[in-house]
Amino acid sequence: MASSDRLSTIFAALADPTRRAILARLADGDATVSELAEPFDISLPAISRHLKVLEGAGLISRSRTAQWRSSRLEAGPLREATDWMERYRRFWDANFDRLDAHLRRIQARTDTERTQT
Repeated sequence: MASSDRLSTIFAALADPTRRAILARLADGDATVSELAEPFDISLPAISRHLKVLEGAGLISRSRTAQWRSSRLEAGPLREATDWMERYRRFWDANFDRLDAHLRRIQARTDTERTQT
């Protein structure tokens, strides 16, 4: 899958608040579908559909041991999304730094004008 397509899949999976909550829960450790469904007022099949989306995006992996099927957070795709967003954070930080410098220059001029009058 091309990098931009993969990012689209990752961001689409992250766009849903239920899926983000599931990922937050999995950050604490592996969990079964029942454990993941516990805080939500939705059916187990609905949770399973959310898990399929997360698995398709590579954000989780699922394993089966006897009758238990657990899910595990996979951090790699989150890192890809973070790396992509990092470029834009640096862009905004630089813009805010320039704005801060400009405002300091204006303030210094204002202060100078006040002391001269």
